Order: sequence, then C-alpha cells, then structure tokens
Amino acid sequence: MTVTYTAQVANARFCGFSKLLLAWRGSIYKVLWKEFLAFFAMYTAISVTYRFFLFDDQKRYFEKLAIYCNHYASLIPMSFVLGFYVTLVVNRWWNQYTRIPLPDRLMCVLSGGLQGVDERGRLLRRTMMRYASLSALLILRSVSTAVFKRFPTMDHVVEAGFMTREERKKFESLKSPYNKYWMPCVWFTNLAALARCEGRIKDDSTLKLVLEELNHFRGNCSMLFHYDMISVPLVYTQVVTLAVYSFFFVCLIGRQFLDPTQGYLGHDLDLYVPIFTLLQFFFYAGWLKVAEQLINPFGEDDDDFETNWLIDRNFQVSMMAVDEMYGDLPIMERDRYWNDSNPRPPYTAATLFGLRKPSFQGSTFDMAIPKEEMHFAPLADITENVESEGGGHHPNMALFNRLLFTAPSPTGLIGGALRRTSAQLQRFRRPSGMYPPSFSDEEGEDEDDEGGKTLGPSGGSLPSVLGQDTQSTICSCGGVFNARTPLMEVQFGVGVERGGDALQSQEEIMEEEEEEEGDEGNTQKGAEKEKMEEGNTEVTGDIQSRMPLLPSPLQPSRDPGQTFIRQPQDKTPRPASTTPSSPLAPSIIHPRPTACSTRDLFISEPITEQSTVIPAIPKPPIGGAKMSFLAVPSYSAPQRHRSVSMGSESPSAPKLQTAPCSSQN
Repeated sequence: MTVTYTAQVANARFCGFSKLLLAWRGSIYKVLWKEFLAFFAMYTAISVTYRFFLFDDQKRYFEKLAIYCNHYASLIPMSFVLGFYVTLVVNRWWNQYTRIPLPDRLMCVLSGGLQGVDERGRLLRRTMMRYASLSALLILRSVSTAVFKRFPTMDHVVEAGFMTREERKKFESLKSPYNKYWMPCVWFTNLAALARCEGRIKDDSTLKLVLEELNHFRGNCSMLFHYDMISVPLVYTQVVTLAVYSFFFVCLIGRQFLDPTQGYLGHDLDLYVPIFTLLQFFFYAGWLKVAEQLINPFGEDDDDFETNWLIDRNFQVSMMAVDEMYGDLPIMERDRYWNDSNPRPPYTAATLFGLRKPSFQGSTFDMAIPKEEMHFAPLADITENVESEGGGHHPNMALFNRLLFTAPSPTGLIGGALRRTSAQLQRFRRPSGMYPPSFSDEEGEDEDDEGGKTLGPSGGSLPSVLGQDTQSTICSCGGVFNARTPLMEVQFGVGVERGGDALQSQEEIMEEEEEEEGDEGNTQKGAEKEKMEEGNTEVTGDIQSRMPLLPSPLQPSRDPGQTFIRQPQDKTPRPASTTPSSPLAPSIIHPRPTACSTRDLFISEPITEQSTVIPAIPKPPIGGAKMSFLAVPSYSAPQRHRSVSMGSESPSAPKLQTAPCSSQN
C-alpha cells in the first residue's frame, strides 16, 4: 500500500517535516541502508590499509593518488545528470497513475443509458461492466507483478469470476501473437449494439455516449501497455548509474585523510570518519534510489501502486452501480432551505473563525480613487488619438515617411550617375544652337502627372529603370524641367548629324564662345570659360581613350523627303536672376513636324500649373574643378519621378513640342 502522510503535513508548523524523518516504511533509510554500509565499510578498509599496512614510500605514492582523485572528481556533473533524470522519472510515474483504467464514468453512463428492470436488462448491464473489469484485469496482469502473482493463469481469472468458461474458450480460440486485453471491449460493443436493436438504449446519442466512454476506458488500458513496453532509454539510465557509482568510487580514495605532517594543502586535520563525504553519498545515492523506485510503479515496493486494491474496488463499485443502485432512488422531498433565498449551512465551534473572514470580491474591490477623479469628463474635452486618413498610421509616422522618401536609394544613385555620364557625353556631341536658349545646358525631360507617361509617336510608354530622378532645373519661361539628358539621346562613337567629328565640333563651339566673350569684354566670364575649357579638355581626353569601348548607337529613322529645321539659338548669356518666372503660355505649344528623330520623342512640359509661379533655381556651374562622371551633386533639388516614353514613328500620332522661350532682359 502506498505510504500516505498527507494528514501529517496538512498545516505548516515549526519543524513540520521532522516527524516524517522517523518513519521507516517507505523511507530513504530502508532503501539505502545497505549501500550506505557498503560504502562506509570500503572507505574504512582503505583508510586502515593506508595507516597501518603501507610503507613510507607506498604512503607517499598513495597520497599523490588521493590528491589527484580528489582534484578531478569534481569534473563529473552529478547534479546536472541526476536532476534531469529524476525529473523525467517522476513525471512518467504520475502519468502512469492517471492512465489506470477506472470504471466510474462508464458505469454512470451505462446505468442511465441502458434501460430495463427485468432480468434481461440487469443481465446486459452486469455483463457489460464485467467485460470492462475483465479488460482492466488483463492489462494490469500484464504490467504489474503483484497482479500477476494473484492471477498467474487464466484458470485463476475464471475461478475469480471475471470470465466464464465459454468466454475463455472464445478468448483462446482467437489465435493472435499479441496481447488480447482488448477482446472484452469488443464484446462490450457488440452487446451495446444488441441493446440498441432491442430498444433498451433509446437513441443513437446515448449509444454514442456509451461507446465514447468505453473507448476512453480502453485507451487508458492501451497507454498502460505502451508505458510498460517503452521504458526510459537504457542509455540514459546507464549514464546516470555510471556517473554516481564512478564518482563515489573515486571518493573512496580522494576523500581519505592524509598525514598532516606532510604539509599537503587542505589536509591539516586527520579525522577518521568523513562526515561530509557520507552526507554527499546519502544525498546523491538516495536521489538515484528514488528514480530506481519510481521508474516502474507497478512493482511491490512500498510506494508502488496498489493494483490489487484497485481491482477489488473497481469491480465491486461498478457492479453495485449498474445492478443494486439501478432505479433505486430515495424519496424526493423539500430541502431545509426551500423558502430561504440565502441558505447558509451551519458551522461548528472549531470552524467559527471562517465567519470572521469577509468573502473575496476581487483584487480591485478595495481600491481607493480620489473624488475629483471620479466624475465623468465630457467627450469634447477628451483628445482622441485619431489615425491619419492616408493609411491609418500613427501621426508621427508622417515625418518618418518624409525622411524615407527624401533619402536617395541605391538604385537612384546608380541611375543618377549614369544620367550624369550621358549628359557629359551629350555636351561634347551637341552642336551649338541645337536647342532653344530657354533651356539649360542639359536637355529637360518630361514628367507626366498621371502615371509617369509621356506622349510619343505611338502613344506607348517605357518606364525608366535607372531609378528616380532627384534633379531638375527651371526653364527661363517659368516651367520646371528635368535637368537630365535622356539616355536614348546619347550617341556613342558617331558624329551628330550635320556636324563633323565630335571633338572638332566641341572645339569650334568653345572658340565661338570665347570670341563672343572677348567682344563683350567680360573678363570675369572669360576666365570662367577658360576653366571650363580646361575641364572639358580633360574630359575629352578621357572620352577619346574610352571611345572604342562604347557600343554603336541606334540610328533614328528619318524621312529623306523632309528636312530637319534647326532653330537659331540666342547665345547671349543671361544670369539666373534675369530669368523670368512666369509660366508657359498656352500659345507657345504647337504641333511638331511629322518628321522626327529619336531625340524628338522626348518631350518636355512644365509639371506645375500655369497659375503657380515658381522661382528660378540657379543651376550649379559645371566648369571649374574637374568632376567625375559618377560624382553625386551636392546641391539639393526637388525630387521628380521620370519615365521615358518612346515608340515607333508614325505621322498620324499626335506630337507636342515646346517652343523656344523668348528671353527677357
């Protein structure tokens, strides 16, 4: 029988567990006293041999061995290994107890679901409960040594009344190499189906409930069988056992008291009995004994499960519930508190202290709140954290998103570097007077407000893959234009139409500009042009060295019957401050000629409304210090999204062209 001491520790008091230390049945002393005496006897034998039977040189060698063993004995992880192992064994021990099949739920369902006060109904109920008890007996007989000793053969089961002789013949006639504890459960289900056909089980819901409880009962029997078959891994048990035994074997030598005259560190005292070593053995070896006793609770130890008692109790209670108690009801009458809306059962004199305790209402029931904070505030005075309409973000997210959008992305940096490179190359290839004087040195690009699309000959669009354009300039007529040269206009390795060699055209342009500056007599601008010429000369040399590596351009198709009209360019320099900021007038936009080149497909339009006046942003000078093709400009400009639109040249497609803006001095 399991040792029960729950009543002795019901109340915590001074040295409450001290009385438990004197118990013998189920105690650690009863389990460990043999191992403890064996360990102490071996320690004493080694100590006596060291003190009285060894020579001096042998004692010196033994002392060195003892110091060595004591030093390295701490490397064995005793607490770690034993702690995990005992925790696993205790959890497994309790889970096995919860899987013991108990008939309480099944007998209640069967007593209420299978109707009939006649002998047939009584026979069905008793037989079905006997089959359930027989199934539990067969599985407990398979896992418990105590039950197997009580019922060693099937004849004992028949003689005990759990099985009839005919049922034994049926049981043994079924040839199966596996455990047949489940056969009585199948007989139970067949009787339940027969009772349903006879109408003793009124409906299918009751039959379903009876079978569910039987399956729960049979599942517990199956789990006990699997717990018995699948043990704690043998490797784990061996590791723990070897760790404990090897540790204390080393302690037999390492924990010996050595001669104090030798002056060994930590051996100043010579005690004959190792108190703390014996306590350590008592704790660690006792811990291992706990796991050894609980690893199989179906044995015959003091703390093992009382399976025979469970068989007797379950069989008697189940038979009483379905037979003697079936339909046996006491007379119903009014209870003592029939007219009392607040019934209070009485207390004895030993329990009057419970009346002085107020009932628990909740942890916040006694919370005190100041009176000035208890009144309701008007809803108009309450500031609500309304989410933004844009996407339900926190109001502080607006500044964060603005910072994210203004920061240049890696794609934008690479695209900007490529566009600046193409703009530098285009300047060397562009003859003077190619574009209207109202534009800056770099050709403007168009931006469509609706989706980044630009009108082209075929109305198609091609999104830019060079990232977002973050640079733009302002036309002298007030429109904002992108200051980046389209990559499609760059022609590598071929001279511009009507122009000679690219390098020679660039030199002629620079000479003409120098002559005009000399006529005007502006020495300051002349110095700036000289610096620009020096920078362009260096860039020209770099281009000449790289020109063979560039790919050949795509020549735009042109109608030979039409002539491209080149508009004159006003070469009079104007400062940025004299640039008018008025928007473009609608009259300056007119249809373009049908004949166009690839360059003509890129259209520039102001992206601002005509009624909005945008001040001119001066373009940073390009001349001066030498600038790399991949340099990122340091000046800030409004961020613009660019898309390149291109298509086949069709005379019927609508085309727009920005007329030259008239200069205002």
